[in-house]
Amino acid sequence: MIENLIFSLLLILAVLLFTKNVRRISQDILMGKKAQINDRKPQRWKTMARVAIGQSKMGSRPVSAILHIFVYVGFIVINIEMLEILIDGVFGTHRILAFLGSIYPVLISVFEILAFLVILGCVIFLIRRNILKIPRFWNKEMTTWPRSDANIILVTEILLMSSILIMNAADGLLQQSGHSHYAAVGPFLISDMMQPWFAGMSEGALVNLERASWWFHIIGVFIFLNYIPYSKHFHIFLSFPNVWYSKLDPLGKMDNMPAITNEVKMMLDPASAQETPSGDEEDIGSFGAKEVTDLTWKHLMDAYTCTECGRCTSSCPANITGKKLSPRKIVMDVRDRIEEAGVLMRKQGKDAVDDKSLFDRITEEELWACTTCNACTYECPVNIDPLAVILELRRYLVMEQASAPGEINATFSNIENNGAPWQFSHEDRVDWATK
Repeated sequence: MIENLIFSLLLILAVLLFTKNVRRISQDILMGKKAQINDRKPQRWKTMARVAIGQSKMGSRPVSAILHIFVYVGFIVINIEMLEILIDGVFGTHRILAFLGSIYPVLISVFEILAFLVILGCVIFLIRRNILKIPRFWNKEMTTWPRSDANIILVTEILLMSSILIMNAADGLLQQSGHSHYAAVGPFLISDMMQPWFAGMSEGALVNLERASWWFHIIGVFIFLNYIPYSKHFHIFLSFPNVWYSKLDPLGKMDNMPAITNEVKMMLDPASAQETPSGDEEDIGSFGAKEVTDLTWKHLMDAYTCTECGRCTSSCPANITGKKLSPRKIVMDVRDRIEEAGVLMRKQGKDAVDDKSLFDRITEEELWACTTCNACTYECPVNIDPLAVILELRRYLVMEQASAPGEINATFSNIENNGAPWQFSHEDRVDWATK
């Protein structure tokens, strides 16, 4: 009874802490501006099924795709066994699902195969990151914490999967010994191969090993659950909604500002413009984005969904040619600023402000290095759109700060004066045809 009580208290504590962390992240995301994204729902469900569930964008890099499938499928399926562990922990039972009969050992054997594949995948991922040092994991934005975070997760998954196999191996030996608490439920494929490692242990030692592995696994899961919201691995939960809300319009398409659109229409065709009623002028506010609160909630969700895999940066032509731009860094900078602003908001209230902005982290050189080719958005396995943030920051620089490279300013002047981006009058634009 004491063990059951301790387990139940730990379960309640873990759930409460996780709920608190999720609420914190939700508040941070909702700092962004409102955006209506609920159109074309059938297409959104298909996109989520294909990209988030089917992992369709992972296939462009087969090695990492196969390893990710091992970890992804293993993580999802093995958590079914957590249902049995939770029931056993609360009610003091042992292998409550054994009533399934001959299906049960097959089911556990499948879980064990997946656990082994998770261990294999995580070991190879660790080798790729720390020994082979794949370049995209060692860019300048991948400082000590991002690299450590990835390693912590991989090592934790190895330990959690190993504890399941050790627990089952000890359990199997206790079943064979006829221990009253460990009823025979059949052989398990992987853990049975490990039994010779523990064959010389006494019955009491095996019970302690089985119980220690059981407690290590469940406490590890509780800790892991509450570590995830502070880690890049929160994409485990956010990737599905993030893909559902992803952009369905052509990538790179900018959202027009209604007030500016109306002004342009009035200049070109006054009859087609929508006149604003007297005394009901639209509050345009600022143009573009200087701070995370100027971005939409979807932009902020993108930042929290980032897996830091680096596919965007490794495919960015600007980055490949030595420019400072790294789409992954842009997304990570936005997330870091969200967390900073969120702490300030919770301490000083919703309207709290400081003297910092996104431009303290992201330089103009990075923004103007972007060619808007959309390689980053095509590559992202969870449909994050770094270009959308870059364009909003550029919009602020141009329309609020009048800050743009000389070539772009010259183009703006030509359009304003000549009605075309070239230096000659629009009346002379077809002269080449008569030459």
